[in-house]
Amino acid sequence: MAQRGVQLDQDKLCCSICLDLLKDPVTIPCGHSYCRSCVENYWDETDQKKLHSCPQCRQTFGPRPVLVKNTMLADLVEELMKTGLQADHCYAGPEDVACDVCTGRKLKALKSCLQCVVSYCEQHLQPHYEVTQLKKHKLIDPSKELQENICTRHNEVIKIFCRTDQQCICILCSMDEHKGHDTVSAAAEMAKRQKELGASRQKIQQRIQNREKDEKALQLEVEAINRYADEAVRDSEKIFMDAKRQIRSRQKSEVSHVNGLQEKLQQEIAELSGKDAELESLSRAADHTRFLHSYASLSRLAEATESPSVTIRSQRYAEDVTAAVSEAREKLQDNLSEEWSRIALAGMEDVLPPQTRTDFLKYSCEITLDYTTAHKHSTVRDSLQVECNYNAFLYGGHPDSFTDWRQHLCRQMLTGRCYWEVKWNGQGVVVAVAYKSMSRAGRESAFGNNDKSWALKCFHDGYEFRHNNMITSLSGPQSSTVGVYLDHRAGILCFYSVSETMTLLHRVQTTFTQPLCPGFGTHFSGASVKICGASNTQLM
Repeated sequence: MAQRGVQLDQDKLCCSICLDLLKDPVTIPCGHSYCRSCVENYWDETDQKKLHSCPQCRQTFGPRPVLVKNTMLADLVEELMKTGLQADHCYAGPEDVACDVCTGRKLKALKSCLQCVVSYCEQHLQPHYEVTQLKKHKLIDPSKELQENICTRHNEVIKIFCRTDQQCICILCSMDEHKGHDTVSAAAEMAKRQKELGASRQKIQQRIQNREKDEKALQLEVEAINRYADEAVRDSEKIFMDAKRQIRSRQKSEVSHVNGLQEKLQQEIAELSGKDAELESLSRAADHTRFLHSYASLSRLAEATESPSVTIRSQRYAEDVTAAVSEAREKLQDNLSEEWSRIALAGMEDVLPPQTRTDFLKYSCEITLDYTTAHKHSTVRDSLQVECNYNAFLYGGHPDSFTDWRQHLCRQMLTGRCYWEVKWNGQGVVVAVAYKSMSRAGRESAFGNNDKSWALKCFHDGYEFRHNNMITSLSGPQSSTVGVYLDHRAGILCFYSVSETMTLLHRVQTTFTQPLCPGFGTHFSGASVKICGASNTQLM
């Protein structure tokens, strides 16, 4: 009723000429009100008749009335616009669900009832909140497809799902053509499928997260490529600058040597020119006594010692330098071509992580235990298998052995792309990777309790990931086999639960600054670890 009152009030404040809310309202002598522009335009059209009338009651006025603003109506219209009493937004438009109960102009529906198969506005919905029987009805957001909930054959509400025929039916259908079929309530089937949908969404979201991590890994790869390329360019520039300096130094040395030879030759030429002048003077002497007396001493000047010939090496030097540079360039081009070919053959498969177990096994590496790191309460069956044994005192005492935790490192120090699998049994088994430099004593020497190790701890009912003394609880299918994938350069470390399929348990994206050693821990009595696919070494 309040809404209807708003409708009446709004109509009273509308101009009868433009049928819209009054704009700059004026009242003419007969008492009717209009928009100033509307009534002025109306009178302008009839002004030639010298008669001015009211558009509603047709009362005429002699002289054209002077229009004065109706301040009360203007205030009402302004208040109406401020408070929004026109409430057009409450009425259903073409795209809205309309209330099925409203008459005339319909309001928007607030809810739809699956039992009543009717949509209600806020006012007409109230009985569903107040009447006991109606409170049990199922209310949903407004829907235009309510009729789809009515059986076209029996005109009954559809509440049952036939699993045999995979379709929604009504109660009468279940007793008729679907008699004897596997039927459940539509609500129960919906709950089941929503659960399945949730599981599917989790898988998709997990794949999205994995792909986002892969995308991040690719971005890191791009940054690494750019970084390595910049370093290679800087190194090559340094190499060529060194070569340039060597060439210039050799140039300076050769030029200095040639300049020295030039000075000697110039000195020798001056001496020879002096001797030649004296001999010429002697040859022009007319006095034979003087000539013969001087000849004995001057004739020895003609016996000039023959200087060694000077070899012109400038062209040969240029040829040697050019040949050396060309040879270096050719070797560099050959090396680059070979390296680019190797990189091209590897392709994107060297960037993206493997997707199947077969792909992972391409990166299998053999790992074996390092006995010198073994704790004294460990029994190492061979280089692949170890178990926790409180009665054993076979190892320990070596400077590299762990003194406070029953754990071991392997001999191998990994820097490339590697994959290995281990079978575990018992409780509290740890599968880890660590820097060789990690501590061997104290609480911080446990795998995952420091920033130099990354550890997956396996229990009968779940997993934990530990790094730098931070613990992350993990969920995933239980399996006695754990796979570990490492891409050292990309900074990727992944732990997988391995059965018929591989399920990612945890993924690390970081920057490794040192080679990594596989490690294992067996913290509870009876726990054991066996490395798969190597030379039959088992940790116990």
